[in-house]
Amino acid sequence: MSAINVGIIGASGYTGLELVKLILNHPNFKLTYIANSEGGLNVDELHPSLSGVLELEVQKADALTCSKKCELVFLALPHKTAMAFVKPLLEYGVKVVDLSADYRLPLDIYEEYYCEHTDKQNLSHVAYGLPEMFKNDIKKAKLVANPGCFPTSAVLGVLPFLEKRIENTPIIIDAKTGVSGAGKKLSEVTHFVNVNDNLFAYNPLMHRHAPEIANKLGIDMDYINFVPHLCPLTRGMISSIYLQVEDNFDAYEMLKEFYKDEKFVRVSDKPVDMKNVAGTNFCDIYVKQKKGLLFISSSIDNLMRGASSQAVVNANLMMGLCEDAGIPNIAYVP
Repeated sequence: MSAINVGIIGASGYTGLELVKLILNHPNFKLTYIANSEGGLNVDELHPSLSGVLELEVQKADALTCSKKCELVFLALPHKTAMAFVKPLLEYGVKVVDLSADYRLPLDIYEEYYCEHTDKQNLSHVAYGLPEMFKNDIKKAKLVANPGCFPTSAVLGVLPFLEKRIENTPIIIDAKTGVSGAGKKLSEVTHFVNVNDNLFAYNPLMHRHAPEIANKLGIDMDYINFVPHLCPLTRGMISSIYLQVEDNFDAYEMLKEFYKDEKFVRVSDKPVDMKNVAGTNFCDIYVKQKKGLLFISSSIDNLMRGASSQAVVNANLMMGLCEDAGIPNIAYVP
């Protein structure tokens, strides 16, 4: 088949760089447009690691210009900024994978945790980009909301056991992530001196990914107890999940059966770690039973499965390709 022209708006950050790398190695996608808020430089000036690999001008982001060069575009932009591009891109006939939070949630929940929404009409026909839950919707969609990194890890861990959960019991999610999840912009929290040799929780029980987890699992927000921690790591994410369950069942066999047809979920009989998923789209999951308690450990690469590689999987499905086209499956080990 002929190459599919794709673009990236928001190429300056870590997820933008990961998207560039994935598209350059994709058998069907051709990168024809790359943009940020300013433009006026070459991509290897933006990301020196691409020197000698890619020569492409970084343009000032413009929906009309993008539409003339692309069939599909990835938006690696902050919330609020992204929705300003989605509406005109869809009107120009361009398919969109949005990596921001702008289309992940119903209007009332979004505006409670983020800001006023300026593109309410497109909220009604967006697909949530977690293929294990919404693959058929993604295949038909023109707009896909790529999930948050924490919700990806948490939802995939909890989902197989929802029917076994004791009603009205808390779900505890103790999650840890690398610093790249905070983006390139420096802050006091992510300053080297603060992060190095350190570990701490942030926004405990109040993080805005909690309502996304609750919404996708169909559980009242009051029962989601989500506490993220920042670790002195570049990339990686692991969620330790505690779930109260009823009935006698084999949780490991149930987990294997639930994900037996999914290419990007690996069920492990040993506790999982971050290193073995680094640089891949895999989510590794482990479960341990102790009477009525389940311990679930779910690990992903926050920049890949938590953002860029999942976005490319969604784009593959939207464009009628195999979902694993161009997706790396060998981890950064050692």
